[in-house]
Amino acid sequence: MSQLLTPGGTVNKIMTEPQSTAQPLITPKPVPVDSRRVVLIGTAIWALGFVVLLPFYGWLGRHDHRIWLWTCLAGALLGLVGLVLVRKHRGEGRTA
Repeated sequence: MSQLLTPGGTVNKIMTEPQSTAQPLITPKPVPVDSRRVVLIGTAIWALGFVVLLPFYGWLGRHDHRIWLWTCLAGALLGLVGLVLVRKHRGEGRTA
């Protein structure tokens, strides 16, 4: 340890060597996840939201909430893109 004299005249001790009491990190095993199923469920939920909101198209427009409908449609379409990517990754052997 070193000592440092501050302008007020007090002495502060400075650690010059790190303490090595830390334990090594433990890396957990990856959890197997069926990414196709996850993307498929998410896509289905967005598509269901679109179908449920579609009959309320007029009401949503009158109350300035039509963005809800288009958000559901965008979620479903992006989910379909995600399914294509999951299939591509499986074909390339990137996932199980």
